[in-house]
Amino acid sequence: MKSNIVLIGMPGVGKSTLGVILAKILGYRFLDADLVIQEREGKLLKEIIEEKGVEGFMDVENEVNASLNCEKTIIATGGSVVYGEEAMEHLKNIGEVIYLKAEYEDISKRLSNLKGRGVVLKHGQNLKSLYEERTPLYEKYCDHIIDETGCDIEETIDKILEKIRKNA
Repeated sequence: MKSNIVLIGMPGVGKSTLGVILAKILGYRFLDADLVIQEREGKLLKEIIEEKGVEGFMDVENEVNASLNCEKTIIATGGSVVYGEEAMEHLKNIGEVIYLKAEYEDISKRLSNLKGRGVVLKHGQNLKSLYEERTPLYEKYCDHIIDETGCDIEETIDKILEKIRKNA
């Protein structure tokens, strides 16, 4: 029985913000996977990336997400979680995976400081190429796509609740 809801998507789509609200509405717990990583490593995401490099960070992220053990929890993942096959298989086993999809232009407006946010960028990569690389992975692993285009937080929450209730 999948009792969790897993939110995936690009940085800036609102995984953490929407996750907290959903947890309140549904009476679930809320877990921010990036905070679990920071807690375990005792460092900020950007510090982990600086120290271990992108690949090293993604190994840690994959390991942490693959070991999450929770029920009735909204899990907000880091945007790069989809690079970890073990993590994504585990998350799909324990929850409904919802891809919060926003247009590139909207994400670009929301994100000004990628490195400061601890966004995983490979050498020479920019936000546009990151978006293009990750979109097929989000689509591959998700159970549902929630298109946020033109939606405010309330409308996005309503769309998510509608999808969840249809599958309950």
